[in-house]
Amino acid sequence: MAALIEGRTGEWELVIGLEVHAQAITEAKLFSGASAGFGAEANTHVSLIDAAMPGMLPVINERAVEQAVRTGLGLKAEINRVSVFDRKNYFYPDLPQGYQISQFSQPVVGKGEIVLDMEGGESRAVGITRIHLEQDAGKSVHDRDPGHTLVDLNRAGVPLMEIVSEPDLRSPEEAAAYLAKLRSILRYLGTCDGNMEQGSMRCDANVSVRRPGEPLGTRCEIKNVNSIRFLRQAIAYEAQRQVELIESGERVVQETRLYDAERGVTRSMRSKEEAHDYRYFPDPDLLPLTLTEDYIEGIRATLPELPDEKKARFVAEYGLTEYDAGVLAAEREIAEFFEAVARGRDAKAASNWVTGELFGALNRRGVEIADSPVSAASLGALIDLIADGTLSNRIAKDVFEAMLETGRDAASIVEEKGLKQVSDTGAIEAAVDAAIAGGAKQVAQYRGGNEKILGWFVGQVMKATQGKANPQMVNEILKKKLGG
Repeated sequence: MAALIEGRTGEWELVIGLEVHAQAITEAKLFSGASAGFGAEANTHVSLIDAAMPGMLPVINERAVEQAVRTGLGLKAEINRVSVFDRKNYFYPDLPQGYQISQFSQPVVGKGEIVLDMEGGESRAVGITRIHLEQDAGKSVHDRDPGHTLVDLNRAGVPLMEIVSEPDLRSPEEAAAYLAKLRSILRYLGTCDGNMEQGSMRCDANVSVRRPGEPLGTRCEIKNVNSIRFLRQAIAYEAQRQVELIESGERVVQETRLYDAERGVTRSMRSKEEAHDYRYFPDPDLLPLTLTEDYIEGIRATLPELPDEKKARFVAEYGLTEYDAGVLAAEREIAEFFEAVARGRDAKAASNWVTGELFGALNRRGVEIADSPVSAASLGALIDLIADGTLSNRIAKDVFEAMLETGRDAASIVEEKGLKQVSDTGAIEAAVDAAIAGGAKQVAQYRGGNEKILGWFVGQVMKATQGKANPQMVNEILKKKLGG
């Protein structure tokens, strides 16, 4: 879904590649036994290795390697049997070693791909260049002391998987869809929690513009974007900035920029370094990482059903539309909730209730499905009451609201409030007779060919029965009596 940018001098094509830093879910850091947990008091999750004390040697965390391989397999990528850790040399106050242990020419995971489901049913394959493991840096703190910058090393050494895409993305919408799909896959795999607010998933966007069909333009990198919405906004602004620069006779300078969400602009951070600036060389303290076939296949055997496969199964097994199946399969927790509701029931009804009433309620409350006040079992029981004729759809929605507020089950609410649907033929016939008797004008209109007036009679019957009459029975009895 390439989005051409209309400039003063013609059309421009946007070219985007993303580098996503995803924190691998592990208990310990990449090269030390210190905790990788989030939210602890500053500098309490720091070992002598993290603080770069003399004589301390790194030891690889096997769980982090497993998570990187698992991620690579989930992205249908090549797993390199031999990979090498390098030293990436640069000085930063929160990097005590003066270098970052990363991977460069020989990463643990090679080429893969992600398939995006775009609006209108279009699919787009986006290439993955590589996934490499590296240690995170610490955090500089600027707001505690007006005269000093403080350093928190809790994050120093936390294991990151850097997932680098090919420059295959062509619009802010595609970039947003890519990041959302990648986040979904990582969460399915259990390799990263995808929490962008806490920094366990961060995104750098490489953005350039060119005339359609021409060579790639000069790119700028937007660092550390921490939400999908901000990614979309940052790319859109940066693309327009570059077009205006070029059309004004200026040139785009290759640099690293930051996105200012309050002002909606990108601003210069520093000139963009190239690989040679970092003076990469193999880390002499770490042997090459060698993976056996048995090790890789053992991890492959534990992979869960991933979003694309789950979506296809929802269409085939439950008869859902591609759109509904995609919505329900996007997050593992949602998919599991839906399947629990749909088990043994009408799957389309389950889908409608989950994506309609439940999603609406959760959005209004600002909570995730894991914290839903209505459980899958309770929602399923409500759908059963509709299926067996106990409740009409309209009254069921009222019951659902009561379930949200009280946490109680549907059956007890129906019993307490006397909401059971009226399916007694005699009671409904009496209400129908009363409506017909009080609507001579409407009877004449109906018998004269105006079938839409039937809705007026249905409304009268529902009013008389406080909305409890079985709508199907009401329609059947009305047609029988009015047609006589």
